[in-house]
Amino acid sequence: SVTLPAPTDPASPLPPGLEGRFRGISDLQTASDVFYRVDTRLVLPTVDVDSWRLTVDGDVDRTVELGFADLVSMPLVERDITLTCVSNEVGGKYVGSARWLGVRLRDVLDRAGIGATGADQILSTDVDGFTISTPLEVALDGRDTLLAVGMNGAPLPQAHGFPVRLVTPGLYGFVGATKWLRRLTLTTYDAAQAYWTDRGWATDAPIKIASRIDTPRPLSTADAGDVVVGGVAWAQHRGIATVEVSVDQGPWQPATLGPDVGVDYWRQWFFRWSAEPGQHTLASRATTLEGETQTAQRATPFPDGSSGIQQVVVNVA
Repeated sequence: SVTLPAPTDPASPLPPGLEGRFRGISDLQTASDVFYRVDTRLVLPTVDVDSWRLTVDGDVDRTVELGFADLVSMPLVERDITLTCVSNEVGGKYVGSARWLGVRLRDVLDRAGIGATGADQILSTDVDGFTISTPLEVALDGRDTLLAVGMNGAPLPQAHGFPVRLVTPGLYGFVGATKWLRRLTLTTYDAAQAYWTDRGWATDAPIKIASRIDTPRPLSTADAGDVVVGGVAWAQHRGIATVEVSVDQGPWQPATLGPDVGVDYWRQWFFRWSAEPGQHTLASRATTLEGETQTAQRATPFPDGSSGIQQVVVNVA
């Protein structure tokens, strides 16, 4: 029921996505009601926004406490950012792209004073005591790490962290996307461990380069001739330069990229395939703006994210 102020630094209007041209490719912006949700909650927290407080403490010059009105009175920025869960398998669905409205984390930390801190970790705590550890450097290196209060033009939904959540471009959610946030504590990794790091998951988990084939679907049947192969690729905070497609383990061929929304956002792509009758295997791979190509080496999500090349088997009649 809250009304959010307009951003002082709004994002540009989103360009038309490829989903308007090619059926089956993921929407350029993921609707809030279908955005993936992965957390430890059996029952969603219900937070009274009027009594909610955010505390910033630990290795800071002064402890700061902000109410919701205090927070949204600070400069609000609007950013298009893709989030990915570390549990996402190769070709998986636990990735989504949204427009987030929030306050830069650095602006909030500056109120507490961090000039002489010896901390290397932000230990964030939600309203029920669940903790996540985030490298302090991602609040200081210029990326748009946000204390988000809005999603896709509306206040945060309850399922996605209302009233405030952390959104960190380039890091998997288990180290950068605390929902239902209530405390930020500057500390060290030696002094405190969060829920997932205490269970052996990585402490620093940058998102790995990935591409996904959305269409055609696995084991589907297409008519021979011109078939559109399409999907999305992401390498948050590095950006996507190219996507390539291989048919039946053949040479990699360039796909056509969709609109560029920035290095923190996924990139739609498509490839026109002259399909011949029979069963075929399709694969895709992405390369970042820095020239790093998605690895073919298979890795499971534990402890720092999956990797490998997705392969989709399709039939052509």
